[in-house]
Amino acid sequence: MILSDGTIREMIEKGELEVSPIEDSQIQPASVDIRLGETFSIVEDSSKGIIKLDEKTEYKTITADRYLLLPGQFVLATTMEYVSLPDNLTAFVEGRSSLGRMGLFIQNAGWVDPGFKGEITLELFNANRCAIELKSGRRVGQLVFALMDKNAQHPYRGKYQGQRGATGSRVYMDEN
Repeated sequence: MILSDGTIREMIEKGELEVSPIEDSQIQPASVDIRLGETFSIVEDSSKGIIKLDEKTEYKTITADRYLLLPGQFVLATTMEYVSLPDNLTAFVEGRSSLGRMGLFIQNAGWVDPGFKGEITLELFNANRCAIELKSGRRVGQLVFALMDKNAQHPYRGKYQGQRGATGSRVYMDEN
């Protein structure tokens, strides 16, 4: 079941769901708008020119209220909002259609697991031939919350728990 605006407000007021900071205008009929934070990370150039999944990837991270995303460029960004989901709630991250129509692809693997706590790292890609200026505080997407039939048996407690800022891949920590 997708949560309505009224249920989202109730859960936030009761402390069952955390989305912070939040303004009432961010709560939409079936979602919460998320805004761009001010942390951006790009993969550092490697002398080998190869990214290996079993080795730590190095990132250059900057803090800025504006970021110029060049054509064909990929950058990690973060949300302004810190989110804490209970063990019976999951969320989908959706980019804004208005930005997609400008060639800005917004992704985060699309899913936030029950039990997750942290800022959401967004993967941004400019598919346009023109640079796109990104501004901190700007609405870039939305969280759609879905109630599960019962609490997850194994809620998220993984390698990104509590993340703040644009967090690089930790795939190298996987066993397989």
